[in-house]
Amino acid sequence: FFVKGLSAIGEDWGMDELLPIVMETGKVNLTCMALLDEANTSTYGTPVPTTVPLTVEKGPFIVVTGHDLKDLELLLKQTEGKGINIYTHGEMLPAHAYPELKKYKHLKGNFGTAWQNQQKEFDGVPGAFLFTTNCLMPPRKSYIDRVFTTEVVSFDGVTHIGEDKDFTPVIEKALELGGYAEDQHFTGINGGSTVTTGFGHGTVLSVADKVIDAVKAGAIKHFFLVGGCDGARPGRNYYTEFVKQTPADTVILTLACGKYRFNDLDLGTIGGLPRIMDMGQCNDAYSAIQVAVALAKAFDCGVNDLPLTLVLSWYEQKAVCILLTLLSLGIKNIYLGPTLPAFISKNVLNYLVENFNITPTSTPEADLKKILG
Repeated sequence: FFVKGLSAIGEDWGMDELLPIVMETGKVNLTCMALLDEANTSTYGTPVPTTVPLTVEKGPFIVVTGHDLKDLELLLKQTEGKGINIYTHGEMLPAHAYPELKKYKHLKGNFGTAWQNQQKEFDGVPGAFLFTTNCLMPPRKSYIDRVFTTEVVSFDGVTHIGEDKDFTPVIEKALELGGYAEDQHFTGINGGSTVTTGFGHGTVLSVADKVIDAVKAGAIKHFFLVGGCDGARPGRNYYTEFVKQTPADTVILTLACGKYRFNDLDLGTIGGLPRIMDMGQCNDAYSAIQVAVALAKAFDCGVNDLPLTLVLSWYEQKAVCILLTLLSLGIKNIYLGPTLPAFISKNVLNYLVENFNITPTSTPEADLKKILG
Protein backbone atom coordinates (compact mmCIF):
# COMPACT_ATOMS: atom_id res chain seq x y z
CA PHE A 1 0.00 0.00 0.00
CA PHE A 2 2.78 2.39 0.96
CA VAL A 3 4.70 2.00 -2.29
CA LYS A 4 1.57 2.14 -4.43
CA GLY A 5 0.17 4.99 -2.41
CA LEU A 6 3.18 7.25 -2.65
CA SER A 7 3.86 6.61 -6.32
CA ALA A 8 0.29 6.52 -7.62
CA ILE A 9 -1.54 8.98 -5.39
CA GLY A 10 1.21 10.82 -3.55
CA GLU A 11 0.70 13.82 -5.81
CA ASP A 12 -3.04 13.91 -5.07
CA TRP A 13 -3.18 13.11 -1.38
CA GLY A 14 -1.93 15.58 1.16
CA MET A 15 0.66 14.79 3.79
CA ASP A 16 -2.02 14.99 6.46
CA GLU A 17 -3.60 11.86 4.96
CA LEU A 18 -0.43 10.00 3.98
CA LEU A 19 1.93 10.67 6.87
CA PRO A 20 -0.04 8.92 9.65
CA ILE A 21 -0.24 5.74 7.53
CA VAL A 22 3.46 5.86 6.75
CA MET A 23 4.47 6.46 10.36
CA GLU A 24 2.19 3.71 11.63
CA THR A 25 3.91 1.29 9.24
CA GLY A 26 7.25 2.26 10.76
CA LYS A 27 5.96 1.80 14.31
CA VAL A 28 4.58 -1.66 13.50
CA ASN A 29 7.91 -2.66 11.98
CA LEU A 30 9.71 -1.57 15.16
CA THR A 31 7.44 -3.90 17.13
CA CYS A 32 8.21 -6.72 14.70
CA MET A 33 11.97 -6.17 15.01
CA ALA A 34 11.69 -6.15 18.79
CA LEU A 35 9.81 -9.46 18.72
CA LEU A 36 12.40 -11.02 16.45
CA ASP A 37 15.23 -9.75 18.64
CA GLU A 38 13.56 -11.29 21.69
CA ALA A 39 13.00 -14.56 19.84
CA ASN A 40 16.63 -14.77 18.71
CA THR A 41 18.23 -13.84 22.04
CA SER A 42 15.89 -15.93 24.20
CA THR A 43 16.56 -18.96 22.00
CA TYR A 44 20.25 -18.58 21.17
CA GLY A 45 21.54 -16.21 23.87
CA THR A 46 22.85 -12.67 23.74
CA PRO A 47 25.43 -12.25 20.93
CA VAL A 48 29.02 -11.84 22.05
CA PRO A 49 31.89 -10.20 20.12
CA THR A 50 33.36 -12.85 17.84
CA THR A 51 36.16 -12.88 15.29
CA VAL A 52 35.19 -15.00 12.29
CA PRO A 53 37.80 -16.46 9.91
CA LEU A 54 37.33 -16.35 6.14
CA THR A 55 39.39 -19.53 5.61
CA VAL A 56 37.60 -22.68 4.40
CA GLU A 57 39.22 -25.76 5.88
CA LYS A 58 39.86 -28.88 3.83
CA GLY A 59 37.14 -31.53 3.69
CA PRO A 60 33.38 -31.60 3.05
CA PHE A 61 31.43 -28.45 3.82
CA ILE A 62 28.07 -26.70 3.49
CA VAL A 63 27.51 -22.95 3.07
CA VAL A 64 24.29 -21.52 4.54
CA THR A 65 22.97 -18.21 3.22
CA GLY A 66 19.91 -16.12 3.98
CA HIS A 67 18.76 -15.07 7.46
CA ASP A 68 17.12 -18.10 9.12
CA LEU A 69 18.94 -19.00 12.34
CA LYS A 70 16.57 -21.90 13.03
CA ASP A 71 17.43 -23.59 9.73
CA LEU A 72 21.12 -23.16 10.53
CA GLU A 73 20.63 -24.72 13.97
CA LEU A 74 18.78 -27.72 12.50
CA LEU A 75 21.54 -28.23 9.94
CA LEU A 76 24.22 -28.01 12.63
CA LYS A 77 22.43 -30.70 14.64
CA GLN A 78 22.02 -33.00 11.64
CA THR A 79 25.68 -32.65 10.56
CA GLU A 80 27.22 -33.04 14.00
CA GLY A 81 29.84 -35.80 14.03
CA LYS A 82 29.67 -36.39 10.27
CA GLY A 83 32.92 -34.70 9.31
CA ILE A 84 31.19 -31.80 7.57
CA ASN A 85 32.04 -28.18 8.34
CA ILE A 86 29.42 -25.44 8.16
CA TYR A 87 30.08 -21.91 6.90
CA THR A 88 27.81 -18.88 6.90
CA HIS A 89 27.35 -16.51 3.99
CA GLY A 90 26.02 -12.97 3.77
CA GLU A 91 23.39 -12.13 6.37
CA MET A 92 24.06 -15.39 8.23
CA LEU A 93 27.42 -14.07 9.48
CA PRO A 94 25.96 -12.81 12.82
CA ALA A 95 25.03 -16.42 13.71
CA HIS A 96 28.63 -16.90 14.87
CA ALA A 97 28.01 -14.57 17.82
CA TYR A 98 25.08 -16.45 19.39
CA PRO A 99 26.27 -18.72 22.26
CA GLU A 100 23.86 -21.56 21.45
CA LEU A 101 25.15 -21.67 17.85
CA LYS A 102 28.81 -21.02 18.71
CA LYS A 103 28.89 -24.23 20.75
CA TYR A 104 28.86 -26.30 17.55
CA LYS A 105 32.55 -26.79 16.79
CA HIS A 106 31.90 -27.49 13.12
CA LEU A 107 30.45 -24.00 12.61
CA LYS A 108 33.77 -22.80 11.25
CA GLY A 109 33.67 -19.42 9.52
CA ASN A 110 32.18 -17.21 6.84
CA PHE A 111 32.37 -17.83 3.10
CA GLY A 112 32.15 -15.11 0.47
CA THR A 113 30.85 -11.59 0.75
CA ALA A 114 27.51 -9.92 -0.02
CA TRP A 115 24.54 -11.46 -1.82
CA GLN A 116 25.11 -9.87 -5.23
CA ASN A 117 28.47 -11.65 -5.56
CA GLN A 118 27.06 -15.16 -5.21
CA GLN A 119 27.19 -16.19 -8.86
CA LYS A 120 30.89 -15.39 -9.02
CA GLU A 121 31.84 -16.69 -5.58
CA PHE A 122 29.78 -19.92 -5.64
CA ASP A 123 30.91 -21.02 -9.09
CA GLY A 124 33.31 -23.99 -9.05
CA VAL A 125 33.12 -24.47 -5.27
CA PRO A 126 33.24 -28.17 -4.16
CA GLY A 127 30.66 -27.70 -1.42
CA ALA A 128 26.88 -27.66 -0.98
CA PHE A 129 24.79 -24.51 -0.55
CA LEU A 130 21.59 -24.07 1.46
CA PHE A 131 19.42 -21.03 0.61
CA THR A 132 17.10 -20.18 3.51
CA THR A 133 15.58 -16.76 2.75
CA ASN A 134 15.94 -13.74 0.49
CA CYS A 135 19.01 -11.75 -0.67
CA LEU A 136 19.87 -14.38 -3.29
CA MET A 137 21.01 -14.62 -6.89
CA PRO A 138 19.55 -17.28 -9.23
CA PRO A 139 22.09 -20.13 -9.31
CA ARG A 140 24.05 -20.69 -12.52
CA LYS A 141 23.89 -24.02 -14.33
CA SER A 142 27.54 -24.62 -13.48
CA TYR A 143 26.74 -25.11 -9.77
CA ILE A 144 22.97 -25.55 -9.61
CA ASP A 145 23.44 -29.26 -8.81
CA ARG A 146 24.83 -28.37 -5.36
CA VAL A 147 22.23 -25.76 -4.39
CA PHE A 148 19.31 -26.59 -2.08
CA THR A 149 16.45 -24.38 -0.95
CA THR A 150 14.08 -24.36 2.00
CA GLU A 151 11.18 -22.30 3.38
CA VAL A 152 9.97 -19.66 0.88
CA VAL A 153 12.95 -20.00 -1.47
CA SER A 154 12.59 -21.95 -4.71
CA PHE A 155 14.33 -22.13 -8.08
CA ASP A 156 13.56 -24.36 -11.08
CA GLY A 157 15.83 -27.39 -11.09
CA VAL A 158 16.85 -27.02 -7.44
CA THR A 159 16.07 -29.61 -4.74
CA HIS A 160 13.76 -28.14 -2.10
CA ILE A 161 13.89 -29.19 1.55
CA GLY A 162 10.32 -29.31 2.82
CA GLU A 163 8.69 -28.77 6.20
CA ASP A 164 10.21 -31.96 7.59
CA LYS A 165 13.59 -30.17 7.48
CA ASP A 166 15.43 -33.35 6.56
CA PHE A 167 18.72 -32.03 5.21
CA THR A 168 19.97 -35.47 4.14
CA PRO A 169 20.22 -34.47 0.43
CA VAL A 170 22.40 -31.48 1.36
CA ILE A 171 24.61 -33.62 3.58
CA GLU A 172 24.98 -36.32 0.94
CA LYS A 173 25.94 -33.77 -1.71
CA ALA A 174 28.58 -32.24 0.57
CA LEU A 175 30.09 -35.66 1.25
CA GLU A 176 29.98 -36.52 -2.46
CA LEU A 177 31.79 -33.32 -3.45
CA GLY A 178 34.38 -33.77 -0.74
CA GLY A 179 35.36 -30.14 -0.33
CA TYR A 180 38.85 -28.74 -0.88
CA ALA A 181 41.93 -30.97 -0.62
CA GLU A 182 43.75 -28.22 1.31
CA ASP A 183 42.69 -25.22 3.39
CA GLN A 184 41.66 -22.27 1.24
CA HIS A 185 42.53 -18.80 2.53
CA PHE A 186 39.95 -16.36 1.22
CA THR A 187 39.71 -12.64 1.95
CA GLY A 188 37.08 -9.95 2.16
CA ILE A 189 36.65 -7.20 -0.42
CA ASN A 190 39.58 -5.23 1.02
CA GLY A 191 41.95 -8.16 1.53
CA GLY A 192 41.26 -8.86 5.20
CA SER A 193 41.32 -12.46 6.40
CA THR A 194 38.82 -12.13 9.26
CA VAL A 195 35.64 -10.22 10.12
CA THR A 196 33.97 -9.55 13.45
CA THR A 197 30.36 -9.62 14.61
CA GLY A 198 28.35 -9.78 17.82
CA PHE A 199 27.99 -6.13 18.83
CA GLY A 200 24.25 -6.15 19.38
CA HIS A 201 22.57 -3.83 21.87
CA GLY A 202 23.09 -6.30 24.72
CA THR A 203 26.85 -6.23 24.22
CA VAL A 204 27.24 -2.53 23.51
CA LEU A 205 25.03 -1.46 26.41
CA SER A 206 26.91 -3.78 28.77
CA VAL A 207 29.95 -1.53 28.26
CA ALA A 208 27.91 1.68 27.99
CA ASP A 209 29.86 3.23 30.86
CA LYS A 210 33.11 2.85 28.87
CA VAL A 211 31.48 4.35 25.79
CA ILE A 212 30.05 7.27 27.73
CA ASP A 213 33.36 7.91 29.49
CA ALA A 214 35.18 7.83 26.14
CA VAL A 215 32.78 10.42 24.72
CA LYS A 216 33.09 12.66 27.76
CA ALA A 217 36.88 12.38 27.65
CA GLY A 218 36.93 13.27 23.96
CA ALA A 219 38.32 9.87 22.89
CA ILE A 220 35.18 9.27 20.83
CA LYS A 221 34.10 12.36 18.90
CA HIS A 222 31.43 10.88 16.64
CA PHE A 223 29.45 7.73 15.88
CA PHE A 224 28.55 6.66 12.37
CA LEU A 225 25.97 4.01 11.58
CA VAL A 226 27.10 2.86 8.14
CA GLY A 227 25.03 -0.05 6.91
CA GLY A 228 22.01 -1.15 4.95
CA CYS A 229 21.61 -3.19 1.79
CA ASP A 230 24.41 -3.81 -0.68
CA GLY A 231 24.00 -4.14 -4.43
CA ALA A 232 25.89 -4.15 -7.71
CA ARG A 233 25.08 -0.57 -8.77
CA PRO A 234 28.21 1.53 -9.42
CA GLY A 235 28.94 4.00 -6.66
CA ARG A 236 28.60 1.65 -3.73
CA ASN A 237 32.35 1.81 -3.18
CA TYR A 238 31.40 5.14 -1.57
CA TYR A 239 30.78 3.25 1.68
CA THR A 240 34.22 1.64 1.64
CA GLU A 241 35.91 4.98 1.05
CA PHE A 242 33.71 6.74 3.60
CA VAL A 243 34.66 4.29 6.35
CA LYS A 244 38.34 4.39 5.40
CA GLN A 245 38.35 8.16 5.70
CA THR A 246 36.58 8.43 9.06
CA PRO A 247 38.87 9.94 11.73
CA ALA A 248 40.55 7.68 14.29
CA ASP A 249 38.42 9.16 17.08
CA THR A 250 35.14 7.94 15.55
CA VAL A 251 33.24 4.65 15.85
CA ILE A 252 31.54 2.78 12.98
CA LEU A 253 28.39 0.86 13.88
CA THR A 254 27.22 -1.35 11.04
CA LEU A 255 24.64 -3.97 10.13
CA ALA A 256 23.07 -5.79 7.18
CA CYS A 257 24.93 -6.82 4.03
CA GLY A 258 26.21 -3.31 3.29
CA LYS A 259 28.95 -4.00 5.84
CA TYR A 260 30.76 -6.31 3.41
CA ARG A 261 32.07 -3.21 1.67
CA PHE A 262 34.36 -2.55 4.64
CA ASN A 263 33.96 -5.10 7.46
CA ASP A 264 37.32 -6.77 6.77
CA LEU A 265 39.18 -3.50 7.37
CA ASP A 266 41.28 -3.15 10.52
CA LEU A 267 40.62 0.35 11.84
CA GLY A 268 42.05 -0.30 15.30
CA THR A 269 40.39 0.35 18.65
CA ILE A 270 39.31 3.14 20.99
CA GLY A 271 39.56 2.43 24.71
CA GLY A 272 39.73 -1.28 24.03
CA LEU A 273 36.65 -1.21 21.80
CA PRO A 274 36.97 -1.92 18.06
CA ARG A 275 36.20 1.04 15.82
CA ILE A 276 34.01 -1.18 13.60
CA MET A 277 31.17 -2.90 15.44
CA ASP A 278 28.87 -5.23 13.51
CA MET A 279 25.42 -5.19 15.12
CA GLY A 280 24.05 -8.03 12.97
CA GLN A 281 21.44 -8.61 10.28
CA CYS A 282 19.23 -5.96 8.67
CA ASN A 283 16.51 -6.59 11.27
CA ASP A 284 19.10 -5.84 13.96
CA ALA A 285 18.54 -2.18 13.17
CA TYR A 286 16.55 -2.63 16.37
CA SER A 287 19.89 -2.93 18.23
CA ALA A 288 21.14 0.30 16.74
CA ILE A 289 17.95 2.05 17.78
CA GLN A 290 18.24 0.73 21.35
CA VAL A 291 21.84 1.91 21.62
CA ALA A 292 20.97 5.35 20.27
CA VAL A 293 18.05 5.72 22.69
CA ALA A 294 20.22 4.62 25.64
CA LEU A 295 23.00 7.08 24.73
CA ALA A 296 20.49 9.90 24.39
CA LYS A 297 19.13 9.08 27.83
CA ALA A 298 22.63 8.96 29.32
CA PHE A 299 23.49 12.39 27.90
CA ASP A 300 20.03 13.78 28.66
CA CYS A 301 19.35 14.80 25.07
CA GLY A 302 17.39 13.71 22.02
CA VAL A 303 18.72 11.15 19.56
CA ASN A 304 19.10 13.89 16.94
CA ASP A 305 21.34 15.80 19.36
CA LEU A 306 23.84 12.95 19.68
CA PRO A 307 27.16 12.97 17.80
CA LEU A 308 25.64 10.26 15.60
CA THR A 309 25.11 10.19 11.84
CA LEU A 310 23.31 7.50 9.85
CA VAL A 311 24.83 6.81 6.42
CA LEU A 312 22.64 4.18 4.80
CA SER A 313 23.11 2.07 1.69
CA TRP A 314 19.76 1.91 -0.07
CA TYR A 315 18.15 -0.97 -1.99
CA GLU A 316 14.47 -1.37 -2.88
CA GLN A 317 13.57 -4.23 -0.54
CA LYS A 318 12.46 -4.60 3.06
CA ALA A 319 14.77 -1.69 3.78
CA VAL A 320 11.64 0.40 3.18
CA CYS A 321 10.23 -0.74 6.52
CA ILE A 322 13.43 0.06 8.39
CA LEU A 323 13.62 3.54 6.87
CA LEU A 324 10.00 4.15 7.89
CA THR A 325 10.81 2.99 11.41
CA LEU A 326 13.63 5.52 11.67
CA LEU A 327 11.35 8.28 10.40
CA SER A 328 8.54 7.28 12.76
CA LEU A 329 10.99 7.70 15.64
CA GLY A 330 11.74 11.21 14.44
CA ILE A 331 15.34 10.44 13.49
CA LYS A 332 16.71 13.10 11.16
CA ASN A 333 19.83 13.95 9.13
CA ILE A 334 20.07 10.55 7.41
CA TYR A 335 22.46 10.29 4.46
CA LEU A 336 21.02 7.93 1.83
CA GLY A 337 22.63 6.55 -1.33
CA PRO A 338 23.82 5.70 -3.87
CA THR A 339 20.30 6.58 -5.12
CA LEU A 340 17.14 7.68 -3.36
CA PRO A 341 14.13 5.33 -3.19
CA ALA A 342 12.55 5.04 -6.63
CA PHE A 343 8.98 5.18 -5.31
CA ILE A 344 9.31 8.62 -3.76
CA SER A 345 7.46 11.34 -5.63
CA LYS A 346 8.78 14.89 -5.86
CA ASN A 347 6.35 16.19 -3.26
CA VAL A 348 7.17 13.43 -0.80
CA LEU A 349 10.91 13.89 -1.32
CA ASN A 350 10.58 17.61 -0.65
CA TYR A 351 8.68 16.83 2.53
CA LEU A 352 11.35 14.40 3.74
CA VAL A 353 14.11 16.87 2.99
CA GLU A 354 12.33 19.76 4.70
CA ASN A 355 11.15 17.83 7.77
CA PHE A 356 13.75 15.07 8.23
CA ASN A 357 16.74 16.50 6.39
CA ILE A 358 17.16 13.35 4.27
CA THR A 359 20.37 13.99 2.33
CA PRO A 360 21.56 12.15 -0.80
CA THR A 361 25.18 11.00 -0.48
CA SER A 362 27.71 12.96 -2.55
CA THR A 363 31.39 12.13 -2.05
CA PRO A 364 32.96 10.71 1.13
CA GLU A 365 35.18 13.78 1.46
CA ALA A 366 32.35 16.30 1.09
CA ASP A 367 29.94 14.40 3.33
CA LEU A 368 32.50 13.90 6.11
CA LYS A 369 33.40 17.58 5.99
CA LYS A 370 29.72 18.55 6.22
CA ILE A 371 29.03 16.09 9.08
CA LEU A 372 32.09 16.82 11.19
CA GLY A 373 32.41 20.52 10.36
